[in-house]
Amino acid sequence: MAQCVQSVQELIPDSFVPCVAALCSDEAERLTRLNHLSFAELLKPFSRLTSEVHMRDPNNQLHIIKNLKIAVSNIVTQPPQPGAIGKLLNDVVSGCQPAEGLVANVITAGDYDLNISATTPWFESYRETFLQSMPASDHEFLNHYLACMLVASSGEAEPMEQFSKLSQEQHRIQHNSDYSYPKWFIPNTLKYYVLLHDVTSGDEQRAESIYEEMKQKYGTQGCYLLKINSRAPNRASDEQIPDPWSQYLQKNSIQNQESYEDGPCTLPSSKNSDSNLLSLDGLDNEVKVDGLPNNFRVHPLQLDQCGDPLNTDGSDHAKSASSVHETKKASTGVTRGACLTLTDHDRIRQFIQEFTFRGLLPHIEKTIRQLNDQLISRKGLSRSLFSATKKWFSGSKVPEKSINELKSTSGLLYPPEAPELQIRKMADLCFLVQHYDLAYSCYHTAKKDFLNDQAMLYAAGALEMAAVSAFLQPGAPRPYPAHYMDTAIQTYRDICKNMVLAERCVLLSAEILKSQSKYSEAAALLIRLTSEDSDLRSALLLEQAAHCFINMKSPMVRKYAFHMILAGHRFSKAGQKKHALRCYCQAMQVYKGKGWSLAEDHINFTIGRQSYTLRQLDNAVSAFRHILINESKQSAAQQGAFLREYLYVYKNVNQLSPDGPLPQLPLPYINSSATRVFFGHDRRPADGEKQAATHISLDQEYDSESSQQWRELEEHAVAVANKGVIPSSFYPTQYCLNSYSDNSRFPLAVVEEPITVEVAFRNPLKVPLLLSDLSLLWKFQPKDASGKDIEKVRERVTGEPEMIGTEVISEFLINSEESKVARLKLFPHHIGELHILGVVYNLGTIQGSVTVDGIGALPGYHTGKHSLTMSVRGRQDLEIQGPRLNNTKEEKTSVKYGPDRRLDPIVTEEMPLLEVFFIHFPTGLLCGEIRKAYVEFVNVSKCPLTGLKVVSKRPEFFTFGGNTDALTPLSPSTSEHCSAYKTVVTGSPSTGTALVSSASSVDFGTGTGQQLEAIPVPLPDSVLLPGASVQLPMWLRGPDEEGVHEINFLFYYESVKKQPKRRHRVLRHTAVICTSRSLNVRATVCRSNSLEDEEGRGGNMLVFVDVENTNTSEAGVKEFHMVQVSSSSKYWQLHKSVNISENKDAKLASREKGKFCFKAVRCKQKEDAIQSSEKYTFADIIFGNEQIISSASPCADFFYRSLSSELKKPHDELSAHPEKHAAEDAVRLIEKCSEVDLNIVVLWKAYVVEDNKQLILEGQHHVVLHTVGKEAFSHSQKQEPPEMELLKFFRPENTTVSTRPSVEQLSNLIKTSLHYPESFHHPFHQKSLCLVPVTLLLSNCSKADVDVIVDLRHKTTSPEALETHGSFTWLGQTQYKLQLKSQETHSLQLKACFVHTGVYNLGTPRVFARLSDQVTVFETSQQNSMPALIIINNA
Repeated sequence: MAQCVQSVQELIPDSFVPCVAALCSDEAERLTRLNHLSFAELLKPFSRLTSEVHMRDPNNQLHIIKNLKIAVSNIVTQPPQPGAIGKLLNDVVSGCQPAEGLVANVITAGDYDLNISATTPWFESYRETFLQSMPASDHEFLNHYLACMLVASSGEAEPMEQFSKLSQEQHRIQHNSDYSYPKWFIPNTLKYYVLLHDVTSGDEQRAESIYEEMKQKYGTQGCYLLKINSRAPNRASDEQIPDPWSQYLQKNSIQNQESYEDGPCTLPSSKNSDSNLLSLDGLDNEVKVDGLPNNFRVHPLQLDQCGDPLNTDGSDHAKSASSVHETKKASTGVTRGACLTLTDHDRIRQFIQEFTFRGLLPHIEKTIRQLNDQLISRKGLSRSLFSATKKWFSGSKVPEKSINELKSTSGLLYPPEAPELQIRKMADLCFLVQHYDLAYSCYHTAKKDFLNDQAMLYAAGALEMAAVSAFLQPGAPRPYPAHYMDTAIQTYRDICKNMVLAERCVLLSAEILKSQSKYSEAAALLIRLTSEDSDLRSALLLEQAAHCFINMKSPMVRKYAFHMILAGHRFSKAGQKKHALRCYCQAMQVYKGKGWSLAEDHINFTIGRQSYTLRQLDNAVSAFRHILINESKQSAAQQGAFLREYLYVYKNVNQLSPDGPLPQLPLPYINSSATRVFFGHDRRPADGEKQAATHISLDQEYDSESSQQWRELEEHAVAVANKGVIPSSFYPTQYCLNSYSDNSRFPLAVVEEPITVEVAFRNPLKVPLLLSDLSLLWKFQPKDASGKDIEKVRERVTGEPEMIGTEVISEFLINSEESKVARLKLFPHHIGELHILGVVYNLGTIQGSVTVDGIGALPGYHTGKHSLTMSVRGRQDLEIQGPRLNNTKEEKTSVKYGPDRRLDPIVTEEMPLLEVFFIHFPTGLLCGEIRKAYVEFVNVSKCPLTGLKVVSKRPEFFTFGGNTDALTPLSPSTSEHCSAYKTVVTGSPSTGTALVSSASSVDFGTGTGQQLEAIPVPLPDSVLLPGASVQLPMWLRGPDEEGVHEINFLFYYESVKKQPKRRHRVLRHTAVICTSRSLNVRATVCRSNSLEDEEGRGGNMLVFVDVENTNTSEAGVKEFHMVQVSSSSKYWQLHKSVNISENKDAKLASREKGKFCFKAVRCKQKEDAIQSSEKYTFADIIFGNEQIISSASPCADFFYRSLSSELKKPHDELSAHPEKHAAEDAVRLIEKCSEVDLNIVVLWKAYVVEDNKQLILEGQHHVVLHTVGKEAFSHSQKQEPPEMELLKFFRPENTTVSTRPSVEQLSNLIKTSLHYPESFHHPFHQKSLCLVPVTLLLSNCSKADVDVIVDLRHKTTSPEALETHGSFTWLGQTQYKLQLKSQETHSLQLKACFVHTGVYNLGTPRVFARLSDQVTVFETSQQNSMPALIIINNA
């Protein structure tokens, strides 16, 4: 139980005090009424004795009584009605609320920190009022009158006669059978005569003389002169006299329903036939009956019969509240005791002392002795009862029968003079004067007698008081007999059906158990008495039980919370809304945040309802909000009910302040960090063959890798536009801001271009939510061109369309538990700073069949596709937390977040806006296929644009054509069936000789010093005016690798007018091309032995080209035709086809392979032009009758593009050290001998059948030949993964890279060729020796001087050479040493000598070479020519 102001040792004696009746004459009552008090009320603050009192028990032992208090009350002849008591108790509890600002106790139990009010003053007020208002009953005498004060005034004509009338009236009330109420303790009631004297208006001498007369008649012990009203009423305000009545009457003002300010009410008098007008306490309109006041006919708790009869307990809250209010008004407006001085206070106090000492206590002492004597004589004992108790209680005990065995004999009544009742009377008297030992003995004896007689009501009363007496005995000789109380409670409740007495038992026993820290037993006792007959009692007892659980040694927090909920429920049923709300709020502390979501929902719902009833609307909204925002586990119907209730309450709150700020709505959830902001127009859909650039849109998912690629492309374009330097102010363009983008800067928006904000909503409920009139909430600071503020900040309240246009979504439905994004647009019409604050909308739900509390759809709401039940206007803010900072030491050690400014764009001046459309753009190509498409550029803004460039990581994929070509027809349809190439019809050449042309790489945008990726778009006049559009041809070439390719284009452009904040804009396009296999081209180059046509000085080459059709049949390609093979090089060119066959058209069906052989010669160029020029020589060898001009667009474009990408591939570079410089030069010279920079372009046509139509596709493949004898491919071959090697644990030796060239490189320095007749006829019969002249040609392939040694002594041992018959001999000089200049050719005249006919191999001379200026001899045998066979015939 909660802490109380009084201890149980103080509470019980104060609850059971001697009762004294007061009977006043009219005049006496008038005198007290001058102070706005009745006589009984006048005495109330002074009714406790200030000193100890002594009396003697029947054994003549002195007994001390401490803090004795007496209760004086007016005689009332009607018992109180239960309904009136119920209303009184209800009002007492509702009138006592926790003090505002009261600091609650913090109780820590386990994980819980609870703020709990330690005291419950409403319970104490209830208990005090309950115990005081208990009606007197026949089975006990504790609240029967022991004495009666007869009060008359000294101002009356015949005071003594008045006293005798009052005495007769008292006698009549007590002894006349017509009056069953009030109850009197003994027939011989003490009468105490009091003469009231008004000091200000009365005659003091007369009063004294009357008092003397009284003393003679009634004795000095039986009368008293009380002087009051020492000052006049009109002087009351001069000095402040304390008001001791307020604490008593304020507390009991509701109890005094007879408050005289409320006016009279008609009540029928039970005794008199002439129904007189009486007020509730009978003080105003008193009517004399036989000259006596009739003010005791009706009990003060009599129900007001002119009002509506109230239910015992569940009185309406409003009524009880209003009665409390009126009472307070009544009690506070009146000054009590206005005519009394402090001396008067002392006189009243002295009067009470005198009455108690001289009248009441001697009377009680005498009565106890008389009763004791009667009992002794009845028992026939020689000793007094007091001394005999020990024997009775320690002797043989009679086994008591259990309650269940006893018959229901609660109806048994004893006559008043029955000896059992005399014992009970004596026990009660002893109890009232705190003689608990004797009281316990008597109660124990009476209990046995009552149980023997099976008088259960009497037995229960005796058990109850025996238990209390045992507890209160000084020195605690015996433990508290709790089982007595349990039996008494069970008897009262189950047998006697008297819940009031059972409740008194529980209240007393629980307090006793609490004082012994037996909280568990106390809680069980309190819970046991909760029942359906009284909600108020049940609520109070459940609340006390809850306090028991929390005050235990190990606090039972959840039991506390559960019982507080039960108490709150019962308070609610009893109409005690404030107490109900308080209980639920205290219990909420336990359930909150512990995952008990259903319990939490129930509590919040109840708190919301109670708060709404009490007009605490903010609390109600908060509670309902909690139900909705927690992840609710309720059913859909329940959630719908919660939502409708919430909307209803919210609506009421809004109606109170319609012009106030928009409230924050809890639903739906907004994932602020997932908010995306997009600047610009939405992408246009594809229109037939026209396909808009993909650019960027909210439908695309963020990809960090592609984002980085776009950034690099833009950086590259900016660098090219700024002459190779990226400006320090450069910041990559971000069209779409999300949680992954860098949002640390203020984004830039452009006037007249929409800003789209994508808000991610989630509906956590199982019921759909309907948002209507959904739009963005913003704040805007307009600025002028120089950046100064020009107006005050505009806010989106009613909308400012001339500054910022706002899109409104009329209805946005989010289904149950659905996540859905809304895209909301703003249209800035002015430059300035925009701040997007949040969203504003009407929150509602779809009309269902269920209504809560009869709340259905409200009239006056628009209905669109969905019918709304009810909606409230509110807002939700978009607050995005920036990224966690982690750079400096301070940031790493603390939690700091950077800014996120994606919702704070700066609106800048107008910029040009480009739209790009692709016409006839393919989605599938063969590898190497060339396709012609068109690109349309449209300027959709009001500003001209310039500096248009395209940047791509795959420049070899597309071209706009070179500068040398005239623009092709702008209309795509005119060239639909034409070739993508520039062609010329030729006659049929007889020998397949090459047609030569030349072109410079500068013409194709790939000149020296300029990087390739940024390709300017050839706009007419380099400017695109507002609204203008231009179409340009674009050639595409399918990538060499098969598969799906994503190719990114970035279109970069600038405004003609330079902007300070934004210099350029970009447009993105991602083309997805699926390529399928076509041809695989392999080529090798080797030196030709033939030295004829030697004008070029340096020999010819043979080029072998293998073409394989790798296309699979799925693509529908029937066959490939080799149309033309072209070469492109600065130094070499194809001269003619070697293996020209009759079949001019080289066809390759599926999986076929073809081999071509070409002769290549050096280009005829001047020496100085070779180094400086970027001119390439193109040579075309055609297999048909149509020449494709390979030096024109698009063939040359793609050649240069592929060449450029080839050059970008990393090559092994030699490390440079100064000391090795000479050696490296030599190596480089030697390497150059075997280098060939020859590029082969294979042009083809493919015949495809598609939809029963034959299409001709064109394409080209490139092979770059670097080295003699090394095979090259049209696309890189797949590398075989290396085999797994064992791990080696040793340090590798520090090997230096050798600068020695390879044997293969050294053997290519000198090219040798033997010239001789293929057959020679010699008459051996005439001359035995045959001499044949042979010329050895030595050609220096390098650009340095070479020392050559020719050794003829070489004897071959190779098996091929041994196969030839016999041998021959070289005649003359056997070794020649000579020096060849750069690319010089030298001939040696040799003679071979033969002795037999036969076939001989002349290729035996060994040739050694080294560079002339090198000290180191890289002397290496030069590559042998092919076998030189000669046939010697006999003539």
